[in-house]
Amino acid sequence: MILRKTVGKEQNSLRLDDAIATLCAGVSKSEARRIIDRGGCTVNVALVRVASRSVKAGDVIEIGVMEAGRFQELKLPPEALLYEDAELIAVNKPAGVNSQRTPYQLKGTLEYWVSEYFKAQGNSEPARVVHRLDRGTSGTMLFPKNRPAAARLSKQFQDGVVEKTYLALVCGRSGRDEWSVDAPIGKVAPARYGIVEGGKPAMTKFRTVASSGDISLVEARPLTGRTHQIRVHLASVGLPILGDATYGGLPAGRMMLHCSRMTFQNSKKAAITASAPLDGEFAERARELPPLIPRISGR
Repeated sequence: MILRKTVGKEQNSLRLDDAIATLCAGVSKSEARRIIDRGGCTVNVALVRVASRSVKAGDVIEIGVMEAGRFQELKLPPEALLYEDAELIAVNKPAGVNSQRTPYQLKGTLEYWVSEYFKAQGNSEPARVVHRLDRGTSGTMLFPKNRPAAARLSKQFQDGVVEKTYLALVCGRSGRDEWSVDAPIGKVAPARYGIVEGGKPAMTKFRTVASSGDISLVEARPLTGRTHQIRVHLASVGLPILGDATYGGLPAGRMMLHCSRMTFQNSKKAAITASAPLDGEFAERARELPPLIPRISGR
């Protein structure tokens, strides 16, 4: 829930946390401080993370109030850093973690973790999010270390130069080893997309890696970068992703979509591949499926 309040004469010169507690019914001073600390507060649209700063009449305060227990600190093991050079790092994003700040938080997102990693290395540059993974999706994310690297990487994503490979556990079998979906995508409801006439062009190539019963492991290579593209395209052919309730997937401990690798070019035009291994429930379920040996033996 987003609360938006305007500071009146009664709150003029108060501390920010005191002003929030005064203006927002049900939000205590201690909760206000937690909201400010995790990056869920703006004053006049600017993010503020200092509870003791004073406010003045006319200031507009917005806070993101999260449900109890939703916020978690993000701590990653050393192996989550998949690749690093002078230009960028590649990180294995866990499922259930936001790629970048939201109106509710900065702290606890991968963007914040990367910014803290940069600071620890003496790099004062911000964490620039040049591409995104859905909150429920895990896997490879790239973060440039400086502005020129960010510009180069952004252009590669825009031009379709970055090769992205995903793995998905889906409900059902395609009946084909390889297939493509070429269908435009557009927004059909809040936080939901679909194949719509007049939507943005979108194309994804798929191949079946393994299958057993009503569950298949599918490799997806999106050739465009539309929101929810893989999820929408798989659901459109009757293969919703396991754990993706938005598009009809059966229940699971997480959404079973993982960006397994990305190949991009560095400043010298050399191809670099960053790969993220599966783990947890996804890895366990994938291991249970017999691979299609004839299809993958030559790859």
